[in-house]
Amino acid sequence: MSAPARSTPACLTPAAPSRPRAFAFALSDWWVLTQRNLLRYVRIPSLLVLSTIQPIVLVILFSQVFGGALSARLGVDYIDYLLPGIYLQSVLFGTNQTAVGLARDASDGLIDRFRSLPMARSAVLAGRTLSDVGRNLFVVVLMTGVGYLLGFRIATGPGQALAALAVIVLFGFAFSWVMATIGLTIRDVESAQTAGFLWLFPLIFASSVFVPVDTMPDWLRAFAEVSPVSATADAVRALVLGGPAAGPVLASLAWSAGILAVFMPLASWRFRRS
Repeated sequence: MSAPARSTPACLTPAAPSRPRAFAFALSDWWVLTQRNLLRYVRIPSLLVLSTIQPIVLVILFSQVFGGALSARLGVDYIDYLLPGIYLQSVLFGTNQTAVGLARDASDGLIDRFRSLPMARSAVLAGRTLSDVGRNLFVVVLMTGVGYLLGFRIATGPGQALAALAVIVLFGFAFSWVMATIGLTIRDVESAQTAGFLWLFPLIFASSVFVPVDTMPDWLRAFAEVSPVSATADAVRALVLGGPAAGPVLASLAWSAGILAVFMPLASWRFRRS
């Protein structure tokens, strides 16, 4: 005859945390992982160079080499046209570090260690993508300072400038989730880096980042006109230089929302499967 099963006293059963308390714990975990990823940018020189020196060199070279030829055609100083595009180029290239970082963490077994800790499962991806937001804010401020030295001026008010910053940061945040999916799918560091840049280069250069799309051949112009990068670059230009902004801003926000709606669940699914 088997002994009766013992029931655990209610007073000894750990109570599940309330939803507000669980969310507070998750936010704390997100912040810890965000700090960890931001510190990597400071401590690893190659990441710091990619985030700062490279866009500075590009804006100086492009403005000085092409400025004389394009300023007359554009009707504005080329640095004013160029800098909003350089914001986007710097932000998108920087998101590749999300793919590389997650691939490295996966190959080193660090993600498995995170799983064994009493922390929110969402903290790994949230910390990685939120650190991109912090890096993007720094890059935009830095590039604005460099642009002012080269003659760039914001022609609108502070409200429009902050709106432009919000559009850039949201777009970069959305693309961080694309890169997170790539990093979790391609777990080799070098392959993840190559895969990220492989599709970023045509997406950036076949857009209005550096030149107006009406200067392109018809087949390429058709792509550039509907590109999310073109929509966002045009939105930022309209917000900082003046002009009709509603159309491109709405298009950029729609692209950002659509990318997040697809790739946030996809990256989370890949994380659970990894």
